Amino acid sequence: MIRDQETLNQLLDTVSRFVRERLIPNEARVAEEDAIPEDILQEMKELGLFGLSIPEEYGGLGLTMEEEALVAFEIGHTSPAFRSIFGTNNGIGAQGILIDGTEEQKQKYVPKLATGELISSFCLTEPDSGSDAASLKTRAVRDGDYYVLNGTKRFITNGPEAGLYTVMARTDPDSKGASGITAFIVEGDTPGLIRGKPDQKMGQKGAHTCDIIFEDCRVPAENIIGGKEGVGFKTAMKVLDRGRLHISAVCVGVAERLLQDALTYAMERKQFGKPIAEHQLIQAMLADSRAEVYAGRSMVLDAARRKDAGENVSTEASCCKMFCSEMVGRVADRAVQIHGGSGYIAEYDVERFYRDVRLFRIYEGTTQIQQIVIARNMIREAQG
Repeated sequence: MIRDQETLNQLLDTVSRFVRERLIPNEARVAEEDAIPEDILQEMKELGLFGLSIPEEYGGLGLTMEEEALVAFEIGHTSPAFRSIFGTNNGIGAQGILIDGTEEQKQKYVPKLATGELISSFCLTEPDSGSDAASLKTRAVRDGDYYVLNGTKRFITNGPEAGLYTVMARTDPDSKGASGITAFIVEGDTPGLIRGKPDQKMGQKGAHTCDIIFEDCRVPAENIIGGKEGVGFKTAMKVLDRGRLHISAVCVGVAERLLQDALTYAMERKQFGKPIAEHQLIQAMLADSRAEVYAGRSMVLDAARRKDAGENVSTEASCCKMFCSEMVGRVADRAVQIHGGSGYIAEYDVERFYRDVRLFRIYEGTTQIQQIVIARNMIREAQG
């Protein structure tokens, strides 16, 4: 659902120009320095990128899911590290508070997330619980008007920079499943919250993750999202549909960038007396990639429109995440192949993207988890 096409076009043009003129020229610098330059970060804030999906009443742009997907396509045309710094504020960092938080919690935190004054993180994964998120062990014990948190969270995006954390912790020790989990808002300067050293990753340099350790970390009881114990896991699951569609759209955008780079190279590179783009086996890889990119874009837009219409898109969101994250991996692989030896050399962007996109098949639920979600939903629907 697009509310105002003219306004949206202006936003898309602005984002596209920002990507083209500011982000793409700084990709190599970000990868080398493993950091996003401060001036670019400030420009992101001024453009409103930290508040894309946050309602206007809390200082955001209030984009619909379809509008957000169209912006994410554009953002995907550059290094995923740029998106990572503001993506959490629009997704799992803010959506849990917006969906299930009290009005007081929304007024206190969301406007600061919309402007980028606060960087947010989402703390669910642990050393012994990844895909099986309901088995988390971080504990929160009531102590008067506070809860005392102890435990470790792993691979936390924006962990080193965040000033606000949404933390899933077990408040009912007798419950071993999802029902005993509560969602807390934990401010970054809370005593007992310890940031581990940044992880050294395969790709996505400039997008930081680390362990977040809680050692007798005292969090006010009023910071339980929605003020209710035991529903934190449900809150976490509610934000995933939007997050999965957002990541799917980014995957499409990255695939578009890779395909354009591969096509440009194929038209310029000559072998056997003609551009390699004129050789049929190269054309086959280009054509397969073009068809898959088109399929991914169509899937994302269809699911986004359904979500905007109020439909339950759990299955569709998982289908998009599964297909698009796998698709961009295939496109990246073909792009390297089309570049030949040059595709394996760091001088060309395709090598970096090849490593960067591998993560898309893992976070926001692995491909295997998406398969389980899709199949279980199918069975449930068939049983009525």
